[in-house]
This record gives sequence, structure tokens and C-alpha cells, in this order.
Amino acid sequence: MVKKLFISDCEGPLSLNDNAFELAAHFIPQGEEFFRRVSLYDDYLVEEVKKPGYHAGDTLKLIAPFLKAYGATNQKIIDFSKENILLVPGAQETVQLIQDMMPTYIISTSYQQYIQALTQTLDFPLENTYFTTIDLDQHQLPEAEIDTLHQFREEIVAGADFNLMDDIFFKHLSTLESGKIIQAVKTVGGEGKKLALQDILKANAAPSSGFLYVGDSITDVEPLRFARENNSLAISFNGNEYAIRESNLAVISPHTLIISLLADLYFKFNQDYLLQFVEAYSKDPEQALYNYRINLTLLEQFETIFQDQELPQVEIITTENQNDITSKSIDYRKKIRGEIIGGLG
Repeated sequence: MVKKLFISDCEGPLSLNDNAFELAAHFIPQGEEFFRRVSLYDDYLVEEVKKPGYHAGDTLKLIAPFLKAYGATNQKIIDFSKENILLVPGAQETVQLIQDMMPTYIISTSYQQYIQALTQTLDFPLENTYFTTIDLDQHQLPEAEIDTLHQFREEIVAGADFNLMDDIFFKHLSTLESGKIIQAVKTVGGEGKKLALQDILKANAAPSSGFLYVGDSITDVEPLRFARENNSLAISFNGNEYAIRESNLAVISPHTLIISLLADLYFKFNQDYLLQFVEAYSKDPEQALYNYRINLTLLEQFETIFQDQELPQVEIITTENQNDITSKSIDYRKKIRGEIIGGLG
């Protein structure tokens, strides 16, 4: 029997947080706008410039000196993260259910302090996670450099274009202690997530055609693409255009129970059976739920949770429906995660 694995991104599929955005908003003046602009710059470097050595999610590198300059410490990040965990409804139950079926992993671009707090909340083994490492306490910024970072923050918030941001991040800061902070942050995003995924497959002696990967954003492009191209399942959960583009299934839902159901079918039967169910469900959800061999406990939960609200949407992504699904998924993403976080890459 082929060994099956379940692998998921964290923020989006499991939690509603964007921890780095929230940290920026908490510590940095006008931090929401600052983070939004740096995130757009990150998308530009990945999608347009394709800057060598730069990967989706390296926003978490770029903001690190600014967090330091405005008083963030390792302990303050830990405390803030613990106090602000916000799970997608059903996430804890879904993770526990799937762990009982098959090896389960979380690959996240989030800082390790947030993942440590999240795994405690989920009662999930930290050793089954991958995350971005940051240690602000090992660096000391001179007062003059703190003033410089404050000035750069003002310029970025005021609307610095990408050329000016190139100068800030890759010319000016690279020669300062800030550059050492940026280089010391080891992000797991984009290619890093793909490498983590391959590490998981190797550790489990599992084939590249035997796993589910759930993601939602630009940092999931590489692992989603790897899953799809290797005949595994790439699932976008309330994903943006980057995730939809690389996935073969799209899920739009306020609750993770639908992921539990899909994982259960995948584990007990096979990928073809799961895809047959999704095709039937997309045409007539209620009929599909009764025509396919759905776990009765999950079916009862499904009927209860979605009794008074719209059923989750699940679709096989095709060239014909991709634009429509992308529009619906982005709209719903913004609805449940907020306009700013939902609009980030």
C-alpha cells in the first residue's frame, strides 16, 4: 500500500492570522501600510523581477530590522503570538483527525515563535513543522541606524516606488547591522517550502505521488506546483490567484471540516475516488454527500455545521473555470481574513 501524507500551510488553511503583518501593525507605526507595501514589493521581486536568490515570503526578512528598531524582541514576539492565535473554525479537530490517519506536517513561512504558539494550541508536534527562524536578540542596532530605519519606514509608507525600495533594502541596509539581521533570517517560503516538502517525502520513504498539499498564497506556489506535476493533490483553501493558478482543487469554505472529509476519502480510498466525489459535489453537493462513502460522523457534523449557511464550494480547477473560481476565492478570502490580509500575496 502506498504511504499517504497530509501536508499543509499554516496561515490560511489552519489559522486566520498573518502573524508577520500583525507584528508589523503592533510594533511599527503605520505598520499595516508599511507591511502591505513591502509585501507588494516582495511579490514584484518574485513574479516580475525573478530576483536570483530571492523567494516568496522573504518579506519576513525585510521587515526584521524594522521590528528590531521599534522595540520587538524574541520574548515580545512570543508573547504577542500566544495572545493572538486565531484558528479557522474546525482546524483543531481537522488536524487531530488527520493525524490519526496518516503522517501530518505543517510547512509555514511564519516565524518560529508563532508556530510554537500555534502547535501548543493545536496540540500538534513541533517536530512535524517547518518555519522561518528569527533571533532579534542576537543583534544590536546603533542609535544612528535606528534613526535611519525610522526614516526609511516613513519613505516606504509615504509611497516609495520599487526602485527606491531596491536602494533601501539592497544598497543601504546591506552595509549596516540591518543587513546582518536580514541575512540571519532563514525563511521557509516558495522554494524553501518545496525543499521542506521533499525532505518530508524522503523522511517517510514516500513517493512524490502520494500526498495532499493544502495552501493559499504566493509562498505555496512551488509546493502546490510540485504536488500537481507529480500526480499528488494540490488544494487551494480560500486561496488567492497564485494558489489557484497552481492547484488542481479549489476549496472555498468558512470551516475546515470539508478538508477533513476530503482527507478521509483520500486516505480510505484513493485520489481517483476523491476526484470523482469532487466532480459530483460541484454539481449537486447534497446528492454527492449521500452517494459517496462519506464517514458518517463527518456527514453528521457537516449537516449540523452547514445547516443554516451555504455549503462549502469545492471545484476541480480547469482553464474554463479558473478565472471565476479565482474571483470567488479572493472575495471570500477577504471576507473571512479581512480586506488587507486577504489582499496580500
